[in-house]
Amino acid sequence: MWAESDLYPGVPCLQSTTEPVNGNVYRMYHGTTEKAAAQIKIHGFKPSAGGMLGRGIYLSRDLNKASRYPLDNPSERVVIRVKVNVGRVKKIDCQGHPLQKTWHDHGYDTAWCPPNCRMVPSGLEEDCVWDPNRITIIDVIPPSLQSSEKPVEGKVYTMFYGTTKEDAEKIKACGFCKSDGMLGHGVYLSRDVEKASKYPMHVPNQQRSVLRVKVNVGKVIQIDYQGQPMQKNWHDYGFDTACFFASGLEQDCVWNPKAITVIDVIRPI
Repeated sequence: MWAESDLYPGVPCLQSTTEPVNGNVYRMYHGTTEKAAAQIKIHGFKPSAGGMLGRGIYLSRDLNKASRYPLDNPSERVVIRVKVNVGRVKKIDCQGHPLQKTWHDHGYDTAWCPPNCRMVPSGLEEDCVWDPNRITIIDVIPPSLQSSEKPVEGKVYTMFYGTTKEDAEKIKACGFCKSDGMLGHGVYLSRDVEKASKYPMHVPNQQRSVLRVKVNVGKVIQIDYQGQPMQKNWHDYGFDTACFFASGLEQDCVWNPKAITVIDVIRPI
């Protein structure tokens, strides 16, 4: 679960493995298109007529899941960040549950599908809220480049940096410092939030933070394999950013820390 730890502190972002508490307010996410997001901001949410959990507004406390929608229109995706008064919650944890689509008829306001309950192929958490008036829009998270694509030179992109909670505060105050690694000296980032959330690898998950940043990538080189001639000295040839793809995940190394601006802190919990 991704939660902006320094924004809207009065609205907890419950980890997606934990059942929502009746009557509490939580941050959630809704994936849609840019055009639909603009209409939702003006007119509010409209319940889907049907779906896995029946009628309602489909949300997730897992940003990674929400960012996958709509499935058929990846080029126009955005994510609406909201706060939700969940009211009375019913856990639906198996296909064919007696109340899978009729939970509201039994006095529930939100249906919760836990992660890894085999109801959805992704195994990620899902919430269905009956009443749109329980949902308040916080903002719209703009789309970022798919992490399987090489960044376009001179563009600015959203990226993520995994670190400890303590170091995240230091970076916010003083900026980034370079480190040495697979791509030589630079600041190591990723456009893949899942990858960033795994770092630092030696630190327990509850002590990690992820910084969301914007980066002017400048001149970009793609490093395609281990041992590529410019793998560690690409900056000597006039490049500002190196990108590398491995195991389906992307990594960027940015030479100049001043090309990076912190947006906010998010943290997997």
